[in-house]
Amino acid sequence: MPIRPLLLLFACTTLTLVAADRPNVLFIIADDLNTDLGCYGAKIHSPGIDALAKRGVRFERAYCQYPLCNPSRSSFLSGLRPDRTNVFDNAKVVRKEVPNLITMPQAFRSAGYRAVRIGKLFHYGVPKEIGTNGLDDSESWDAVINPKGKDKEVEARIHTLTPGQFGGTLSWLAVEGRDEEFTDGIAADAAIAQLKEMKGKPFFLAVGFFRPHTPYVAPLHWFSKYPLEDVVLHEPRLPDGNPPEVPKAALASFKKEQATMTDEQRRAAIQAYHASISHMDAQVGRVLKALDELDLAKDTIVVFTSDHGYLLGEHGLWQKQSVFEQSARVPLVIAGPGVPELGKTCGRPAELVDLFPTLTELCGVPAPTNLSGVSLAPLLKNVDAKGRTAAFSMVRGGRSIRTERWRYTEWKGGAEGVELYDHDTDPGELKNLAGDPAHQATVTELKALLAQETGR
Repeated sequence: MPIRPLLLLFACTTLTLVAADRPNVLFIIADDLNTDLGCYGAKIHSPGIDALAKRGVRFERAYCQYPLCNPSRSSFLSGLRPDRTNVFDNAKVVRKEVPNLITMPQAFRSAGYRAVRIGKLFHYGVPKEIGTNGLDDSESWDAVINPKGKDKEVEARIHTLTPGQFGGTLSWLAVEGRDEEFTDGIAADAAIAQLKEMKGKPFFLAVGFFRPHTPYVAPLHWFSKYPLEDVVLHEPRLPDGNPPEVPKAALASFKKEQATMTDEQRRAAIQAYHASISHMDAQVGRVLKALDELDLAKDTIVVFTSDHGYLLGEHGLWQKQSVFEQSARVPLVIAGPGVPELGKTCGRPAELVDLFPTLTELCGVPAPTNLSGVSLAPLLKNVDAKGRTAAFSMVRGGRSIRTERWRYTEWKGGAEGVELYDHDTDPGELKNLAGDPAHQATVTELKALLAQETGR
């Protein structure tokens, strides 16, 4: 059957299934956010997201598929792992790689929901493409809003390690002004307006905030929350153990200009990153407050997450494109109808690719049958229920599997190195046990599990 008639058939058969009592979806995503949040135990001012965690389930072991914006977003929005989207960089368009694609918001559209995007959901470059559609997927949305604020206007003043570049390097600036003047503040205003407009109709509202992606530009008042003298620097230790050195491929994201930063620069960068988190969190809080005031919270499933994590000097690395824990792990909170486990923490492994089948199940929306993920709905009802055995993630030539205890990684099928870390005793991933004879049974078991998960 030709692709377009197939999509029309999907739309016609699912549209009739919409019921008045189906919950709405508010899907909120931050950009380049690790788990530096109060609800994850960090000394960060994040009351908005922390409050959401108290009314839902917080996932302790959630991971992205690929710690880079476009591959990750293409994956969870399609429900397909990167081996199936063929998106491994920030240039490819997922629908061109998967022509018969049905995305998560598109599935909701086909079921009669109004799907609206505000800000960054599919990839576009930050800050260069702020205010544009970037690599957006037009078939996913009924309407789109591309906010553009004061942070875009002050680029000439931004401090950057790489002159003339802001997005792919460390860069930051504190700016006088109200939150509502900045891109994320404008996005929050637009989200609140959409909630008011769509009240009484089933909606899938996706709000993509830009911070804390570089450049870390935020209102000056948020920087005061994090005095430079209080900023803790991470010791740039590399894993030791047997084999004695971390595989070279695991350090491929290393950048020379970051290695030569002074302690003053490192503190300033971390301060700005955390200030950007608090600025973004305040906008999340504003949107959630509006959801409550409009009496929509009881009928709306809320998801908060990030496209991937972020390194702040751990292992001598900064930013992303690494499968070290700080880069691959993401915050994930789900709250709303169908989530009775209020304020609970789930320790089962989860992947961002699980969100598509989770939301469609909770809302009674038909989903494609070829999704890579598994529904987290059972865990939202009982955080101790059986979930997936392990979470899969990858970057460049590295493929990782994570259980509740272990992280196992092969680089180029093991030809360029193998890593094994025990998160029970070594959460910072500083002792590589892959070559330790005492752990060969674990290596064998996880190697088989990785092979089983690869390509799904």
